[in-house]
Amino acid sequence: MNDTGLRILFAAPVWAPSRAFGGPVVAAGQLVRRLVARGNDVDVITTTIVDLHSRPPLRSSIGAVDGATVRYLSTPLRYRWMGITPTLPVALARVNRPDVAHIFGFRDPVTTGVAAWCRIARVPYVFEPLGMFEPRLRKVFLKRALDATLYRGVARGAAAVVVASQREADAVTALGISDGKVRVRGNGFPEPFGSEVNGDLRSRLGIPTKAQVILYVGRIAAGKGIEHLLEAARQLTQTHLVIAGPDDRHGTSALVHRAQQLAATSGRIHTLPVTDEPPHDLYPQADVFVLASAGESFGIVAAEAAAAGTPVIVSDRCGIAGFFQDGEALVVPYERAAVVEAVRRVLADPELHAQLARGGVAAARRTSWGRVTDVQEEIYREVASRTAATKLSTEAS
Repeated sequence: MNDTGLRILFAAPVWAPSRAFGGPVVAAGQLVRRLVARGNDVDVITTTIVDLHSRPPLRSSIGAVDGATVRYLSTPLRYRWMGITPTLPVALARVNRPDVAHIFGFRDPVTTGVAAWCRIARVPYVFEPLGMFEPRLRKVFLKRALDATLYRGVARGAAAVVVASQREADAVTALGISDGKVRVRGNGFPEPFGSEVNGDLRSRLGIPTKAQVILYVGRIAAGKGIEHLLEAARQLTQTHLVIAGPDDRHGTSALVHRAQQLAATSGRIHTLPVTDEPPHDLYPQADVFVLASAGESFGIVAAEAAAAGTPVIVSDRCGIAGFFQDGEALVVPYERAAVVEAVRRVLADPELHAQLARGGVAAARRTSWGRVTDVQEEIYREVASRTAATKLSTEAS
């Protein structure tokens, strides 16, 4: 192991420039950028998948992203973000042997394959399941069967399991991972980036100047609480709802489309496509940001909104809820009535609105990516040092 920088291998099902799979790719970029700046050497192995709709490029390529060397492997077959990459063994043979690997994702061929390679090559790795360790949403019984067989070794062979919140830690330990292996690293908030409303959102979507805007950013998917926001728009007749993100093909977009056609909400429900960069221009233009999910390991978009000084409402099932202190966000139960009432309160109470705007910025200043990177780097060094010590002990005996 190097005296200063570490050689770190990331394995992930998708990587930048993809933005179609939510916050994990954003979080990975923030983390890797800072690891590289600290003198670490980072390699990334991933697929060529960019989104749910287009066919991934069949040709492998190597690029530099955030200072890391990213190997995009030819992906002739895929299901959602799970890509078959036949050249994975060749790519692993070509990378410099890492001091530690980071398995960033679960139930996909790339992360499963790299974890198996690490166990064979005796490379220590940390496993970050990205909120997917608990089988839920689609094909739950199939996931449980595969977790007990094909994917069983991923968590068992990890030197540490990294999670984004205490909520996620509780979920993985409930499924059999020992407390001693779990590390709550958290995710960072962006640097506060001001609250000037200088965009063209209202003119672009035909929203009246005095109308209040409810904003959701993320995948249009089941379990995201979008139906609660549609109800808020129905009840609060002077508001407009803006939903920005890719269609995850869960059928939720059909609910949104029907709401756009209903007389009660016609002209007040708007959708925007995903962009290559975080939509920092949208947050300051909204009167309130809502992430009313049924389950989030963290919730990067809520952190982005808070850093913009936009009042934030999150459900108590979002991991990020535990990172807000009193007065920094409204944390509500995952219930339709509770979400609607919280939106109503924020939009009707100027003092509460101002308090949450200030509180979000305070949370962002307290929970920086620099501190998160400190924790992650400490985990790497602990894992790598422990493995090196075991190797020396074995050789001595």
